[in-house]
Amino acid sequence: MDETNDSTHVDAAAESTDAEQEGPSLRRRLFWRGLLLLITAISLYGLAPSLLEVFSSWRQVTTVAPEWLVAMIAFQAASFGCIWHLQRVALGTDKIFAVATSQLAGNALGRVVPGGAATAAALQYRMHAQAGVPTARVASALLAVTLLLFATVIAMPILSLPAILGGADVHDSLAIAAGTGVGVFLLMAIAGVVFFIWDRPLELAGRGIQWLLNGVRRKAEPVVDLPGTLIHERDFIRATFGRRWWEALGTVSGKWAFDYLTLIAALLALGVDADVWVVLLAYVTAQLLGMIPITPGGLGFVEAGLTAMLVLAGVGAGDAAVATLMYRLASFWLPLPAGAIGYGLFQYRYRNVAPAGAN
Repeated sequence: MDETNDSTHVDAAAESTDAEQEGPSLRRRLFWRGLLLLITAISLYGLAPSLLEVFSSWRQVTTVAPEWLVAMIAFQAASFGCIWHLQRVALGTDKIFAVATSQLAGNALGRVVPGGAATAAALQYRMHAQAGVPTARVASALLAVTLLLFATVIAMPILSLPAILGGADVHDSLAIAAGTGVGVFLLMAIAGVVFFIWDRPLELAGRGIQWLLNGVRRKAEPVVDLPGTLIHERDFIRATFGRRWWEALGTVSGKWAFDYLTLIAALLALGVDADVWVVLLAYVTAQLLGMIPITPGGLGFVEAGLTAMLVLAGVGAGDAAVATLMYRLASFWLPLPAGAIGYGLFQYRYRNVAPAGAN
């Protein structure tokens, strides 16, 4: 009897200790989430005039010839198709249905949740696991795709350099953006070559990140062997894209090219005659603004930024607002219901498969 009582007291004490440890951790999470929501609300409030200006242009959208709207949707479909192929190559899988539906669902979720990139990646991870895609590859493959997408978009201003050097009328702000993009791309290219060829720099970087994470997250489970993990994932990425680098480069370029053509189609539908190379600088600047993880999917930042950048590129203020609205309808709003449909189709197809982590 005494042993039973002692065991009960020990279990109760352990549960009490766990509750005491969980309390501050839960309060800390709630604090940071509340702070993020507050920052999001303040940002949307500050960007409200730009959003209202863009959305008030919806009447002009209804006057656009339907074939231009069809063309914009087709360009976006092609852009998403490139992403699916790129992820399929990185994952080393032929499960195109799982790749497409998980990407649509993750993309939609990431655009409705503030700072939703991590949540979207977690959803894709669970869906890939449920579909039978080797989970050891998912995290590193999605990271590789994200880095490749980012590196490519900041490299796009290079395409405008001949026009700028040739005397094209480019606003100073766009010229600075082009120079900054080229500089960042060169730094990333150098870092990528160094990390892909030699283990030592990546190991040192991993140690530094591991030390920082463990210093910041003192009460969390310590991060161990991050350098070894990074080297292992680097080897996988290098092996995957090393054999099929031309497919990766072609599809990632196609993703941004088709997305950019969506904006060009919007301008052409309005009869705007603008220099496509100067518009490219405006497009890249807006894409970088959209990566700011404060509002869902860069809502407000892209609308305000793209409208302003198009005006700097020589587009009239009214046409810039309408073109921005048309572009965002095709690239931001329409993929949201598509993501919900993709998630529903995935769950129906894999309805008899237990979700990852289920007993």
